[in-house]
Amino acid sequence: MQKYTVLIIDDHPLIAEVYESALLNISKNTNYVFDISIVNSCDTALTAIKEATAIDLIFLDINLPKSEDEKFLSGEDLGVAIRTQLPDTKIIVSTTYNDNYRVHNILKSINPEGFLIKNDINRKALVTAIEAVFEGSPHYSKTVLKLLRTHMDHDFFIDKIDRQILYELSIGTKMITLPTILPLSKGGIEGRKRKLKEIFNIENEDDKVLVQLAKEKGFI
Repeated sequence: MQKYTVLIIDDHPLIAEVYESALLNISKNTNYVFDISIVNSCDTALTAIKEATAIDLIFLDINLPKSEDEKFLSGEDLGVAIRTQLPDTKIIVSTTYNDNYRVHNILKSINPEGFLIKNDINRKALVTAIEAVFEGSPHYSKTVLKLLRTHMDHDFFIDKIDRQILYELSIGTKMITLPTILPLSKGGIEGRKRKLKEIFNIENEDDKVLVQLAKEKGFI
């Protein structure tokens, strides 16, 4: 009998129940036993991670609301922290976003063992993903695989500071205030904005267009 500790981080109870049901189904047909915990926010996840002695598998929803202290703007930031704090933990990421930029960015920032687009998920596909990850093989759902085969014409990476800039712009923070919030000078922030507009191919557009496109692609 092999016992595994699993943490499900998702703010949609029905999705969390689907994950739990798939794990219980695997238990019925294998010698795996799962100790399952479910949390629904960045803050509750951070508490669970801090209190755990070890976690074998984490299901991570990317579309989580930001933490109360705004240090974690989404599940992506949480995933980066998990990679640092729990390097041996396997992560299965799930998201509704199927944008090429977003998927490639998550793969670079978190490098999850499993990556599922929620529209691809059914019980059979989920069981296959879980078993593959526990057996040591990465597993990506069909939409992720399709996007990975799509040629990307750049090698840019949108990191936490970039996402923080986008978030602050989205809530109306003025440029003059940003250097007091971020570890960058005004010139450094302007340079980051230029890079972001280049990534999204909107070099000649204003910040409003940048924020709108970032929202559409799931970065904020």
